Amino acid sequence: MHDVWKVYPNGVEALRGIDVRIDYGEFVYIVGPSGAGKSSFIKLMYREEKPTHGVVLINGVNVKRVRDWKIPHVRRKIGVVFQDFKLLPHMTAFENVAFAMEAIEMPRRKIKPRVEEVLELVGLSDRMHALPSQLSGGEQQRVAIARAIVNNPSFIIADEPTGNLDPENSWDIMYLLEEINQRGTTIVMATHNKEIVNTMRQRVIAIEQGVIVRDELGGEYGYED
Repeated sequence: MHDVWKVYPNGVEALRGIDVRIDYGEFVYIVGPSGAGKSSFIKLMYREEKPTHGVVLINGVNVKRVRDWKIPHVRRKIGVVFQDFKLLPHMTAFENVAFAMEAIEMPRRKIKPRVEEVLELVGLSDRMHALPSQLSGGEQQRVAIARAIVNNPSFIIADEPTGNLDPENSWDIMYLLEEINQRGTTIVMATHNKEIVNTMRQRVIAIEQGVIVRDELGGEYGYED
């Protein structure tokens, strides 16, 4: 991002003059108080929002200039994990993950082995035929992560992925994300979880009132709960 501003129609300046570079293979936490601009920062990265001013380059593509019909193509190399899972309730775990491959018109012969591979990676080989309503919160988030990585994205954006989970499941998800990162996938994660950030000691970007106030390797959360 270079000199990025995000101003909403109601006049709220969510981001002001953001300059930041995230390289391949990094694990980065985005932290800050509620309303600081973290969500806007994250949404710019997968083109849910466009910058009002400035340049956002994702894998070398200026996302502001991408026409709406080309957005799915840009997102092929981006995996997104949400706090509330966003699984399709009428589909099994297998079908939810397969749907991400079908959406980019992957040949059917490649879908089944790849979906089985990623469900094994996230520890759900024995739950692949279960519906979301039959899965625990931690299991649902594992399905969401499998869906995010099934198309071999160059990076994953995780927006409060442990926000709805108990501490044990939260750590299980973090160890899984760490393993995915060690395999070469860049991960950018917005979080309010002080314990996770302080324990994992990765790069921390802190946003307050729309500006980056801290960017440090091996950083701490830096805010009181």
